[in-house]
Amino acid sequence: MTVVVEYPPGDPGAPPHRHPGPAFGYVLEGEMLLEVEGQAPRPVPAGEAFWEPGGDVIHYHDGNNRDDVPLRFVVTMLCEPGKPMVTLVDEAELARRKHLRVARAS
Repeated sequence: MTVVVEYPPGDPGAPPHRHPGPAFGYVLEGEMLLEVEGQAPRPVPAGEAFWEPGGDVIHYHDGNNRDDVPLRFVVTMLCEPGKPMVTLVDEAELARRKHLRVARAS
């Protein structure tokens, strides 16, 4: 499945979630703040690609890293037909897995 996602300036993006398979994306406009379990959060500006492995890995953040311009990115997600593309992660699971979250570098 391939989709174009758009967030207005300053939008925090989707809540913590996971995808059943890998996801590959490209930022078309603006700058995403990408945070995937096991990696420090990082900005992904327009013109750069990103990916996440999917499966059990939590995708914490995909929001707009800027408050002055919109964010627009295209993402292709691979999964088994008929299965959900996104599964939200609840607070209890986030608490159990907090040791796997990497802090943002200062």
